[in-house]
Amino acid sequence: MIRRSAGATVLVLAASLAVASRPAAGQAPVGRKAAEALSFRPVDFHPPIPRIEHVAGVPVLFIEDHSLPLVTLFARFKGGYGRFPHSEYAAGSALPTLLRYGGTTTLSPDSVDELLEYYAVQTSFGGAGESVVSSMNTLTSHLDTAVWVWGEMLRDPGFDSTQVEVWRGQELEGVRRRTDQPQRLAFTEFNRLLYGDHPIGWQMEASDLTRDKLAPTVLRQLHADIVCPGNLTLGATGDASWDVLRPLLERLLAGWAACAEPLPPSPLPDIRRQPGVFVIPQKLDQSVIVMAHPTDVHLSLARDYFAAQIGNAILGGGGFSSRLMERVRTEEGYAYSASSLWTTPRRYDGLVGAVTRTSPANTVAAIKLILKTMAEMRDDPPTTGEVKTAVDQQVNGFVFNFEDPAQIVSRRMFYMAQDLPEDWLERYLRGIQHVTPRSVNQVFRKYLHPERMTILVVGDPDRIGRDGLASLGPVTILNVGPGG
Repeated sequence: MIRRSAGATVLVLAASLAVASRPAAGQAPVGRKAAEALSFRPVDFHPPIPRIEHVAGVPVLFIEDHSLPLVTLFARFKGGYGRFPHSEYAAGSALPTLLRYGGTTTLSPDSVDELLEYYAVQTSFGGAGESVVSSMNTLTSHLDTAVWVWGEMLRDPGFDSTQVEVWRGQELEGVRRRTDQPQRLAFTEFNRLLYGDHPIGWQMEASDLTRDKLAPTVLRQLHADIVCPGNLTLGATGDASWDVLRPLLERLLAGWAACAEPLPPSPLPDIRRQPGVFVIPQKLDQSVIVMAHPTDVHLSLARDYFAAQIGNAILGGGGFSSRLMERVRTEEGYAYSASSLWTTPRRYDGLVGAVTRTSPANTVAAIKLILKTMAEMRDDPPTTGEVKTAVDQQVNGFVFNFEDPAQIVSRRMFYMAQDLPEDWLERYLRGIQHVTPRSVNQVFRKYLHPERMTILVVGDPDRIGRDGLASLGPVTILNVGPGG
């Protein structure tokens, strides 16, 4: 009897290839030559497209999928702390956590936890300056109960005082330990330096966390302003038909109070545009370096947007194949990694720049090498091979945007929130495929200005060398302690 395991199959295949590699006279090429000569028809890839339904005026993106006995629901609310005054920053930041852990008006936090555990319901709650999001995943057999519990958490939060105090204590501890994480400190202080008194530049201070700023009246008013049907988009996917889901969603939305008033507009940042060198002194064995300047390339269908995506991948966003990794790590050995960034917000200017960590002795040299590498991207077009590699990475990874229906629905909800077309991903793919070395060079010549960089270093100026830092430009020392 022959037993065939996976390993045996590989051996048999290898033996077959070895035999096939000795063709008879006049036989067609085999082995590597034959493999290289293979051709395939293009993959006929058609990911499912969500249906858009409406329940009580709320749009619902829906994909029916019976591959597993599970259902996932998504909720996305326009609005977050970024739409409100700084005085409500703490309450807005706490809101998603308290929706999950603060109980409801009829259920204590422990009761909510017990129900979720008993029915094996998974939930997530999160948010940022512009939105509050939540999801719920459950077995189809528990769908009715799961929707009810999730709806109670969203609609009627209890804001349990003990849980509010737990959140407040954790944030105060984070304020006290701010300088313990140099990389996080560098990013938050860089945002504050460039964006100032704008939600992007805000970071939590002890003065934000006074009890009056987390009072029940403050939390409830903010909840009424954000978590309400007028700001809501729902998503649903899984093992349930629309005929089953619709009445459950109608019950979820029935009687839900309308939004108290329209959301305030999102504030536009006044971004710092003057170059400079800033140092946060810390006795570290590795300096953290962040540098960037503003650009007005926005998330859109414009040609420059796609060229910037590929250009960023070539400069430092493409991992080991990128120029910064080649120069900073491979050629000079200054750092384990170095990467570029090119943010492209929808409504306001983004940033182009780079980040790395290196020894104090190599800090100035690494900064100068990064700036030189950026200048090279401006002076000459990238090679055809560099562009092809970056485009191929994007194209070959395209299918991973559609790994499962839940991912497709959640992505489409995000695109709707950004006022992007429904076929955004398909248009993105086409735009990326039309990028050329010349268009990449043009976008760098137009938008990248190494001499305009704001450079922030978290490290030891004595070990780095104060004269070396001064060679980069006028140096400003930022004394950032706990609580900032």
